[in-house]
Amino acid sequence: MVLTMRTMLLLSAAACLIGQAAFAHAFLERASPAVGSEVSGSPPALNLTYTEPVEPLFSTIRVTDSSGIRVDEGKPATQADGLVLSVKLKPLPAGVYAVEWHVTSVDTHKTDGHFTFTVRP
Repeated sequence: MVLTMRTMLLLSAAACLIGQAAFAHAFLERASPAVGSEVSGSPPALNLTYTEPVEPLFSTIRVTDSSGIRVDEGKPATQADGLVLSVKLKPLPAGVYAVEWHVTSVDTHKTDGHFTFTVRP
């Protein structure tokens, strides 16, 4: 079978597209407390679930109150085979809290995002 230069270029381009589809990013699938939610009482931790496993050494979660003061405690840790990244929270009084996250998936792709949740008395 003889391949023309055009056929070889098309096959190479297709292989590149297929190869890139195999590398996914860790996107936020859900959060607890949920994005934009109102919760009664102080949650003990923030749990972020991703579509792909994340590497805790290269991932961060920052939770702040309305004054910009950090309310998370310690380093984030993974659960559920790396799909969940969790961080403990200080006791939270009623108010709005901002979450900023940066993760590196196990295949080295980086994603980030932010959202808020509200604690009711």
